[in-house]
Amino acid sequence: MDDISKLHHLLEHWAEHNEEHVKTYLEWAGKAEALGNKELAGILKKIAGETAAMDGLFKKAMKVCGQ
Repeated sequence: MDDISKLHHLLEHWAEHNEEHVKTYLEWAGKAEALGNKELAGILKKIAGETAAMDGLFKKAMKVCGQ
């Protein structure tokens, strides 16, 4: 496997892992909210949103790899 193919594979893995993180952040935001900590819930939701925004960059990087 050449380095570009390996990088493409890594990007796919990172993108998938990124999506898992978003789900986890939102899950914990819900728990924080249920515990009455709306400020923490809001921060976690913002982290989730900014993490999700990276999905487009992962897709763009995979496209540039040409795989």
